Amino acid sequence: MIPKKFNLFLNHKITDFKKIIEVDSDKSISIRSFIIGSISQNASSVKNVLESEDVFSTISCLKKLGVHIKKVKPKNYIIYGKGLGSLHAKKNTFLNFGNSGTLARLLIGVLATTPGLEIKMKGDKSLNKRSMQKLIEAVSKFGTFFLPENKFHFPLKLISSEMPIGINYTAGVSAQLKSAVILAGLNSYGQTSIIEKNKSRDHTEKMLLQNKHIIKVEDKKKKLIKVIGKKSLKPINVEVPNDPSSAAFFSALTLLKENSSLTIKNVGLNKTRTGFYDLLRKHGAKIKFKNLKKINNELRGDILIKSCNLKPIRASKSFYTSTTDEYPILFVIASLIKGVSVFKGIGDLTNKESNRITEMQKILKQINIKSKFSKDELKIFGQGKINASNKNIIVPNRSDHRLCMSSFILGLLTGARTTINNFETVFTSSPSFLKIMKNNFKVSFEIKK
Repeated sequence: MIPKKFNLFLNHKITDFKKIIEVDSDKSISIRSFIIGSISQNASSVKNVLESEDVFSTISCLKKLGVHIKKVKPKNYIIYGKGLGSLHAKKNTFLNFGNSGTLARLLIGVLATTPGLEIKMKGDKSLNKRSMQKLIEAVSKFGTFFLPENKFHFPLKLISSEMPIGINYTAGVSAQLKSAVILAGLNSYGQTSIIEKNKSRDHTEKMLLQNKHIIKVEDKKKKLIKVIGKKSLKPINVEVPNDPSSAAFFSALTLLKENSSLTIKNVGLNKTRTGFYDLLRKHGAKIKFKNLKKINNELRGDILIKSCNLKPIRASKSFYTSTTDEYPILFVIASLIKGVSVFKGIGDLTNKESNRITEMQKILKQINIKSKFSKDELKIFGQGKINASNKNIIVPNRSDHRLCMSSFILGLLTGARTTINNFETVFTSSPSFLKIMKNNFKVSFEIKK
């Protein structure tokens, strides 16, 4: 029985392998399914749900807002939606978003234009440190108030708009902010128009696209999203693909471990999520997508990976929006390729679950991997495949699942004695990570309270 909070100790190199696996379901689509289902008419169904801490936080918050959600069997749920504007709660009801920035931003988008709400909100220690300034500035344009004024970190109080009017919004690199505005626009009078200069994750738009009378997407030089407010949403029936971000860690392990190959089944391959794979293929990675098909407007298929020699990575800022979650593991890969890798346009990584740039630099430094960050650019001076069995990696508690998973892969590839504090945070996104490592790759590790 794994305790609720635990540290993990790893002390050996992985041996070569040839495997076929499935990874955990997609977190982004799972969370969106519950939120959109809750404001749709009648019963919506979601299959292959990621049953992780972030998704459980989503379900808990929606139940506090009067939504009836029924678990039919493992990973399958029915959401009994009552339509736009139907969420309700007693004054000063407290919503706890846990570790989930996706839940916080998207649900606040819905709450912002649901009249009659006064909601208190908080997250865990990590989420409470993350700035919500851009979110607050965006949804305040609908007439929503946040208290205390000029405070941009949880805990906060939201007072929803009584007469929300559609807005014009220019989206940046954040799919969560774009989605918050789309969801706020659904229950606003008139039209909300969103211009997207840099294409970010589009799961929200794709999930809503069956409602042609509500959302229109024009994708030319700049993407324009038009949301027509105060219409009813049809129920959704979603089959969640497996998570390309979770698959990235096993892919990295395969690419860098000699004489190894891996097939990862039924992975979401939406173009806004495959930057990690596209970038590595540009630098010599043996990665193929097979058995492609579309379900619920979302492309999915199998990923085939073979170990190979990679060239140093040159990542322009254009990769940021489609690679956001994978940078920590990309930094690990870069450290084990001989030569200098350069990652540009990554400044927003400082406001993730942790400052992912600084924290990964500290981890890599422990096995003598040098790096340099200035302005928006990180250089990693890779040493190639190294044996670090005489060195220690200690990862402090930063409540960041991607740091933990990346450090685990780094330890397996270098043999460094690796201690990762509060590894349970991985369960927010990848509850099967350790089980897959143990059962499929025969990796041994020690759990410490």
